[in-house]
Amino acid sequence: MNPTLALRKRAAKVLQGLRAAYPDAGCELVFSNPLELAVAAILSAQCTDKRVNLVTPALFRKYRTAADWAKTPQDVLESEIRSTGFFRNKAKNIRALCAELEKNHGGRIPDDLDVLITLPGIGRKTANLLIATAYGKPGIIVDTHFRRLSQRLGLTKNDDPDKIEFDLKALLPEKDWSDFSHCMVFHGRRCCFARKPNCPGCPVKDLCPSAGKT
Repeated sequence: MNPTLALRKRAAKVLQGLRAAYPDAGCELVFSNPLELAVAAILSAQCTDKRVNLVTPALFRKYRTAADWAKTPQDVLESEIRSTGFFRNKAKNIRALCAELEKNHGGRIPDDLDVLITLPGIGRKTANLLIATAYGKPGIIVDTHFRRLSQRLGLTKNDDPDKIEFDLKALLPEKDWSDFSHCMVFHGRRCCFARKPNCPGCPVKDLCPSAGKT
């Protein structure tokens, strides 16, 4: 069988198995609009979604618009997000992003991937998250879990997140990109851990060339 075709079939079977195991897979950041999701995603870098979700309710009550975020003093925002770690850079990125949104995008998060990746604090992972989760468009969201699992499952040999994104886009139908991303993240958080993955309890272990070897 053609190697690419074989990988496509494996990816399809992996998605089938993960969908059955995690029917509620989705973004675990709590938000009510695209701007809130963008801020939460920036805060989630090197931080758990659980911690971010503890911090954001008060922030989202206080800061309603991009202008609100942009005009808040750096030191004030730093103190409010300190518990998420790397708070200086995160505060800087949030303020810069919101200033740019207010200046050039009517205070709104664009729904175009190519535009999103030009914005301060928005890399391809966050851009795809916004596209997939806030706007319901197809996106491959390569976070640390997705990268680890796609390598363990033999779906990519690359380590660079951007290359992994394009590798997986070539293996999956566009309609499945977002679902596959959320299922992979759920699986990485609940079973295929970075250390001591639970291979015996894995719903796709029969499809994984790394099963029992990590």
